[in-house]
Amino acid sequence: MAEMISINFSEPVALFPLPGVVLLPHTALPLHIFEPRYRQMIRHALDGSTSSGVRPIAIASISPSAKMAQRNPPLRSVVCVAHIVQHRPIPDGRFDIVVQGLCRASIDRLDEPEGQRLYREAILRPIEDPTLAVPGLKKMRSEMRSLLSGLRFQRMESARAVLSWIDRKELSHQGALELVAFALVKNEELRYQILSESDAFERAKIIWADLHKTDRFIAKAELQLAKKAPRGVSWN
Repeated sequence: MAEMISINFSEPVALFPLPGVVLLPHTALPLHIFEPRYRQMIRHALDGSTSSGVRPIAIASISPSAKMAQRNPPLRSVVCVAHIVQHRPIPDGRFDIVVQGLCRASIDRLDEPEGQRLYREAILRPIEDPTLAVPGLKKMRSEMRSLLSGLRFQRMESARAVLSWIDRKELSHQGALELVAFALVKNEELRYQILSESDAFERAKIIWADLHKTDRFIAKAELQLAKKAPRGVSWN
């Protein structure tokens, strides 16, 4: 499980800001690395001397107030610390990687690029203990499973895929709910709210409310469609 990977929070962690992307713990994200500064960041991470052999990086969200042309735009304060689980170097220096979210953390100190280092890094502080048992998550997971098993959500390929993960007994309740949010919560602001919420049950309530909103939306759409949807119509 992701929480078994040790992170040394006394050392700076490289920051990878991504517009429109919010990574959550337990979830995975494929990335193509092409900018020189982030190629350097990945090389440094892969040359790490941790127990896993790879330094963590933190996927950061860019502040909505940032201007598109800014080279180092302002960042939101909460990030997802991630581990590179797959990497494929490309001869011209680019990388294809897959990162897996490990935990939530807040930026305590931001260090701008300096000297030979082209990318930003930060001293981070974890904002939750992922090993703590949270009352109510088991019931919430069961209720989400029931909702996603319904006919409306079963029209969605993404919901069917998530349902298969919820049924995995080896996956923790927190991990299952993170996967539901990552796959089905599409609003960026809401995803960041889920990332920045340190209370797991409060996160579950946010996800639950958004799933009900989606369920109601599908129900209204069904009333407007004929029994047979036009060819090519998709629910995803």
